[in-house]
Amino acid sequence: MKTEINNKLKDSNVYIIGSGIAGLASAVYLEKDAGIPGENIHILEKDSIPGGATDGAGDKERGFVVRGGRMHEMHYECYWELLSHIPSLEDPNVSVRDESYDFNERFVSNGQARLLKDGKKLDVSSYSLSFKQKTDFVKLTLVSENSLGNKRIEDWFDQAFFDTNFWYIWTSMFAFQKWSSLAEMRRYMKRFIHLIEGLPRLGGVMRTKYNQYDSVVRPMKKYLEEKGVRFKMNKEVVDIDFNLSADKKSATVLHFKDKTEIVLGKNDFVFITNGSITDSSDNGTWDTPAKLKGLEESASWKLWKSIAKKDKAFGNPNPFCDNIDLQKWYSFTATMNDSTFLDYMENFSGNVDGTGGLVTLTDSNWLMSFVIARQPHFPNQPDDVKIFWGYGLYPDRKGNYIGKTMAECSGAEMLEELYFHLKIQDIMEPITKAGKVNCIPVAMPFIDSLFMPREIDDRPNVIPKGATNFAFLGQFAEAPKDCVFTVEYSVRTAQMAVYGLFDTDKKVHPMYDSAHNPKYLLRALKAINR
Repeated sequence: MKTEINNKLKDSNVYIIGSGIAGLASAVYLEKDAGIPGENIHILEKDSIPGGATDGAGDKERGFVVRGGRMHEMHYECYWELLSHIPSLEDPNVSVRDESYDFNERFVSNGQARLLKDGKKLDVSSYSLSFKQKTDFVKLTLVSENSLGNKRIEDWFDQAFFDTNFWYIWTSMFAFQKWSSLAEMRRYMKRFIHLIEGLPRLGGVMRTKYNQYDSVVRPMKKYLEEKGVRFKMNKEVVDIDFNLSADKKSATVLHFKDKTEIVLGKNDFVFITNGSITDSSDNGTWDTPAKLKGLEESASWKLWKSIAKKDKAFGNPNPFCDNIDLQKWYSFTATMNDSTFLDYMENFSGNVDGTGGLVTLTDSNWLMSFVIARQPHFPNQPDDVKIFWGYGLYPDRKGNYIGKTMAECSGAEMLEELYFHLKIQDIMEPITKAGKVNCIPVAMPFIDSLFMPREIDDRPNVIPKGATNFAFLGQFAEAPKDCVFTVEYSVRTAQMAVYGLFDTDKKVHPMYDSAHNPKYLLRALKAINR
């Protein structure tokens, strides 16, 4: 079978726009399953490094930065199968999947300080839902997605719902907001119903050994390069021409920012990552705030807007990118040449690093959360350097202590606000004065764009009807029933694209269907009734 495919497609070139997880996964499947020679696969990336939203970089002197990590769990069927083929950088005889499995067997999530108020741990043994809120929760899992249209979460639940333990745990873990899409929340509730019982302690949440750039992206890039796949960095696609007729749609020309173009041959293909949650991001410093950028600096959103004008089957980007004030939030990464903060949190929470997970300050005006990963979180992180990551969902509100909005704050000011909520200003002051702390804030204008209320056709199908040589990839292509803001969603769209356009003997992995498993349904009902 593969020999036949190789003979048929040996002269085909495939151009992948975007080097996020969806683009990298597509390249793996194209070479491994569709038989496209590696040297005929071209990954076109506007940035200087691959990885998209799963990035991570830095050093002891300049400070480390992770814009944000993506949640992992055992039932990412597409994702873990993909990583079973990718050798670990540290031991090529071990796959990234098995490296991650081993890591999670040793460091099990069991957060003991999930929610805080006034610097003290809150009791999360109950979700604190009223009878009506429990009823609304169950009703939401039973209605059809089509019936919800572009409703917001706040259109379904009463206002008291947003002061419950359940909401604080849910909103901080998944980054949903009151005004987020109700349809997307429904997908999450059904897709992850097997996690509902353990959410207060982050049970079932998995992590990679290091940050996801070093643990996943770098090994995938090395694997692909060894197969001959060509990475073309700093190569920005600004438009695509199509030949459109009543029954067929074909991509014909790729236009680049540098005024060059690629004319697609009759056997060529293009995979398009439309939209990006980390486009236009900006890093601040210890002394300066991050700058909020917009659509003018965004390559992926402008490209999608240009494409969408040509055919309604190419989706509608506007609901996802035209309201930055409802989509943005800010994160920060602290680098400490001192263990005082981590030692305090270990004693306070009862969790050693890598086992506690997200800690949310419920009385923070910014609704600030932070997480201490297992150290080291970077392969080049010295033993005497500690890092942690945090974010705030409401960056336009003034801090409780600083008196500035989060968006106006430098890295130093964000940490001062955090120390205030934890009641550790006196402990941390000498560490800061000694110059042992750095903190880099990041502004992300589109980070919550995938949760914006939308209509059913606003995300294009991975392979639009009639498409002959192109597909859409990533978080803004439609993978029915699965959940955006996950690496699983990205890999699923890659499988859908490759297995849908090419004659392989492979099928897209079925989703894990815990929503129809009586065991998990009963456990979830028991949990929300506590």
